[in-house]
Amino acid sequence: MSIDHADDPVEVDTNEPASLHLSSSNTSLSSTVQQYEFKHGRRYHGYQAGSYHFPNDQREQDRLDMIHHLYYRVMNNRLFMAPIDPRGMRILDIGTGTGIWPLQLGDEHPGAQLIVGNDLSPIQTAWVPSNVKFVVDDVEKDWVEHEPYDYIHCRYMAGSIKDWPRLIRQCYDNLKPGGWLELQESANVMYSEDGSLQPGHYMTKMMDGLIEACQKIGRTMDPAPDMENWVKEAGFATVQKHKFKIPVGSWPKDPRLKECGSFMRVNFVEGVEAFTASLFTEVLGWTLEEVQVLNAGVRNESLRNDVHAIFDFFVFAAQKPL
Repeated sequence: MSIDHADDPVEVDTNEPASLHLSSSNTSLSSTVQQYEFKHGRRYHGYQAGSYHFPNDQREQDRLDMIHHLYYRVMNNRLFMAPIDPRGMRILDIGTGTGIWPLQLGDEHPGAQLIVGNDLSPIQTAWVPSNVKFVVDDVEKDWVEHEPYDYIHCRYMAGSIKDWPRLIRQCYDNLKPGGWLELQESANVMYSEDGSLQPGHYMTKMMDGLIEACQKIGRTMDPAPDMENWVKEAGFATVQKHKFKIPVGSWPKDPRLKECGSFMRVNFVEGVEAFTASLFTEVLGWTLEEVQVLNAGVRNESLRNDVHAIFDFFVFAAQKPL
């Protein structure tokens, strides 16, 4: 199933300036669990250290909240694509991050029985709707659930999961018959439809490096192409596939794509350091100076409107047989 005319070329807005300046692009538990690691000038989680290579400090939390809004706009102002009515449902959000997805779902669907957000880091707010709660746990360990869920949501977990087929099987085992699993993930290989993105571009080098580093640590940075097969192998009978385009930059003519591209530009400009600091130095063996040169190049290219980079974003909604 194709949504948003995802296979149509993205039309370029020729009225956009060729480049922007950085300032103009940015408008818009237990003691063990709470222990943090500080490195590269950032804060990282301490629980199950080494399983997640990105920061969890306030800067990163702000970026994750922006990514939530980006995906919400990409999906035409929807939190999920599965054909469900959350009323009376038990719902799980895997890798909830700041908890913004369960919070919005709880606000919009107060009739949901329970919405649980799971994450390695205890960074979620204590002020939540009455039907929302957060737990700190490693979703890759064996699940101990007393009651199955009606719907499980998993988004933006590339580079974080060691064994995707096992995780999906655990989702299957912890869903009620007829329950739904929804996986939302970008295919993390950028491309351009007009040849404006080249292999020598810093953005391409960054994504190639992230894929290489995550492959070395056994946590794929590009799980999206395999997700449809994984859910089918786990036993899900009905699989719906939705595809969207996410540009990098404000170059698209379409107003919604222009907005989404502007968010993705800020994601690259503000987030490149979070992407590269740990993985490129500790896994790929780059020097600090090499990483800084790469980061500067990514920021500069993200501000150019003559580089028409695109990600494909996929949503897989899979139903467990009745």
